[in-house]
Amino acid sequence: MNTGLRITTFAAALAATFGAAYGVGQGIDPVVADSPPKHQDEHTRPTPQAEKGGGHTGHDTPPAGGLQISEDGYTLDLHTPRVTAGEQTDLRFTVRDTAGRALTAYQREHDKELHLIVASRDLVTYRHLHPIRAADGTWSTPVDLPRAGGYRVFADFTPAGKDAENLTLGADLAASGPYRARPLPPANTTARVDGYEVKLTGALRPAKAGELKLKVSRDGRPVTDLQPYLGAYGHLVALRSGDLAYLHVHPNGEPGDGKTRPGPDISFTATAPSSGAYRLFLDFKHDGEVHTAAFTVRAQGAAAGSGTPEGHAGDGHGH
Repeated sequence: MNTGLRITTFAAALAATFGAAYGVGQGIDPVVADSPPKHQDEHTRPTPQAEKGGGHTGHDTPPAGGLQISEDGYTLDLHTPRVTAGEQTDLRFTVRDTAGRALTAYQREHDKELHLIVASRDLVTYRHLHPIRAADGTWSTPVDLPRAGGYRVFADFTPAGKDAENLTLGADLAASGPYRARPLPPANTTARVDGYEVKLTGALRPAKAGELKLKVSRDGRPVTDLQPYLGAYGHLVALRSGDLAYLHVHPNGEPGDGKTRPGPDISFTATAPSSGAYRLFLDFKHDGEVHTAAFTVRAQGAAAGSGTPEGHAGDGHGH
């Protein structure tokens, strides 16, 4: 797998006031902090690589596009814009072309035609889902969101075709029920999830490529037998606090290339589209199960040679 990343951003403006309840009538998978049932095989997915082996400068950083539900003639048609918190619901959607026809031909990437992420606006709840496509182009997957409030749905895919480009479309999703605003989790460079400890080093900087390294251990010992997960030993997604700008980052190297080892270190190259706070979600697989470690970091002009994301260490949370 080539070093690189793809950045797409999504517009986000959470409703100004939820009041005591977020009303539907008014208006499984890795998760961080709020825990659904454990799963055997979740996903993230690759996106087109911006450059091979090189970093981005302030002049060639991919633009912050994709702040819409439609892009390049394709539209995300979310059939289920509202669910009830704490209840399992069949989330359904279709990707449509300019003529309104459902897209039924996709390029398979990392064993999937389409990859779906659901994240709460406060970046506390995070899901990786594996929807199934019907013959008519309708995708569906069960989802159980633990808390009321606003969520964002991200559909990451590449239409079939020689010159087709990867797209990430976004749509808003509301979960009804009693609502309580929650702050962004504090900055941390250590996350603990399901008995594992994951340490993060490196800095996320705006308009400048940088390396992020994550080391996985359990019971105080490095984990050196991570399992490939959809073609990689780890996947990293970053979401910007506020508007949920979306960065899909992929590891440096891949299983079978003769250089990449199955842990404990996983290396990524990433460029932030701007300064600000971000939540990083790392998926890794061990002993047949996928785990998600979460970090809060700040991207800003750090001094040269800075070895860790800015902020104070603390505990991350996983599913």
